[in-house]
Amino acid sequence: MRSSRRLLSLLAIAARPSRAAFVAAPAFQQQQQPPSSRGLASRVSQAARACATEAPAGTRTRFAPSPTGSLHVGGARTALFAWLKAKKEGGDFIVRVEDTDTARSTRESEEEVLKDLEWLGLKWEEGPVVGGDKGPYRQSERMTTGLYQELAQQLMDAGHAYPCFCTQEELDKKRAAAEALGENPQYDGTWRDADPAEVKAKMDAGEPYTVRFKVPRGKKVTIQDQVRGEVTWDVQATVGDFILLRSGGMPVYNFCVAVDDATMQVSDVIRAEEHLTNTVRQVLILEALGFVVPSYAHLALVLGEDRSKLSKRHGATSVNQFRLEGFLPQAMINYLCLLGWNDGTDQEIYTVDELVEAFTLDRITKSPAVFDQKKLRWINGQHLRALPEEELSALLTAQFGEAKTLVVDAPSAAAFVGAVSKMVAEKVELVNDAEPLVRDALAYPLAETLASDAAKAFVDDASVLEVGNAVLAAHKAGELPALDANDFEGSWKKWVKAAGKELGRKGKGLFMPLRIVMTGRMAGPDIPAQLMVLGKADAALQLGGDDAMAVVSLAERMEALEAALSALPAPEPAAA
Repeated sequence: MRSSRRLLSLLAIAARPSRAAFVAAPAFQQQQQPPSSRGLASRVSQAARACATEAPAGTRTRFAPSPTGSLHVGGARTALFAWLKAKKEGGDFIVRVEDTDTARSTRESEEEVLKDLEWLGLKWEEGPVVGGDKGPYRQSERMTTGLYQELAQQLMDAGHAYPCFCTQEELDKKRAAAEALGENPQYDGTWRDADPAEVKAKMDAGEPYTVRFKVPRGKKVTIQDQVRGEVTWDVQATVGDFILLRSGGMPVYNFCVAVDDATMQVSDVIRAEEHLTNTVRQVLILEALGFVVPSYAHLALVLGEDRSKLSKRHGATSVNQFRLEGFLPQAMINYLCLLGWNDGTDQEIYTVDELVEAFTLDRITKSPAVFDQKKLRWINGQHLRALPEEELSALLTAQFGEAKTLVVDAPSAAAFVGAVSKMVAEKVELVNDAEPLVRDALAYPLAETLASDAAKAFVDDASVLEVGNAVLAAHKAGELPALDANDFEGSWKKWVKAAGKELGRKGKGLFMPLRIVMTGRMAGPDIPAQLMVLGKADAALQLGGDDAMAVVSLAERMEALEAALSALPAPEPAAA
């Protein structure tokens, strides 16, 4: 059959809508594809078709991103749920790149998406980079095997599909007429039951045609969705005879997805609810081919806090943005899993292993989830505080290095970052939050603080003057603990206790003026923690430039303090 020879030879890489190009396609294909490639494509096609009729031996889930941009948090959640399902049941997680949108898909975007998945820790058993025995794992590469064209011909031979010679202009007119009558603009089946002689004449003339699926009249499709329960469609009321192959041989999305899921033996398709209506077409295709139909689970949308679909106007929405802002991958995994899932308890903080153990699809809600940035930050803070000190220090070092805040390979860097880690551990929710705290600890804005309204009470009652003079006296006498001493914190506490006893001060009357004179501020991390950071800072850590961290040493602070105290009014004598 001439149509069979033409269809099997088409390479579905670029559409060729003109009649001349369409007729020339078979010869072009034979010239471009060497015998060895044709043999490989045939073997791939045969193996794929054999897999599609066999039920998967175990759980096989997939994530199928389109590489047209960064990985969105909604897509990341989909990937996470698919990954958790596979890990929980000892199965395989597959990544399949759907890159047939040649106008928007780029290899750079693909690399970004894969990098984001790796950062999250969602390692795949099959897919790009790692390979697998059911590849290729890029849709564009699968098209070169001729698989989709063979299967479209199989459907035509079995009477499940047919060639349609309607031009785009004719289809536009049909659509406009249906819309004018308020009807669903479905294809009206012009070529569904056409005269075979007329079809043959058009094929012999080399006229371009699409391949349409012949939707069974009166058919109903029912699935047991693992999230939504039973879902049934009246096929005729939902879809018309839909296209499988475009006029240039390019297979359409739903045909590719159905075939790929079956030939990769995907057991569970977990995806966003916007794909729910695609399920009708995909199930019809799979049933007509005699392929195994996977189980489906359709996830509700992720919304912004204003309950509109999450988008860039809500702030960061891509995984990479959150990485750059200092979020931890384990915190992202924790929070993403809570967007629509819970284990029936009040627990909110999970390790990845705990999520694998607890996760089941039947605990996913049907309602949309609202993305709460504050909740994500809180969860990230919990995970940060649970890190061993050395891990937090490593994260801080990487962040300081990436931000070019300090020379991270300087000999004194490890000790400095270790002191920073202790200072910020209970104060930050993001790794990136540490830098401003460090800048504050190294600076000494005493003059500005003393001139502020907030400090007025402590200036007026001579608290700052009295405590400041005690600090100055101890510094000059060499009685203040050395900032770089290994036991500084304990020694500091002993000195403060003794000074408070001598001055007859305690509580806020002691600690607030002490904070002002030692740090130049009225708020911040614990005083000894800040002073230990100051004690570990040295010139070797400093990067040049306008954004370099200013370090005011203890000696410089004492000079500034002495000058400031001399300018303060003397306390009024107590009334007799």
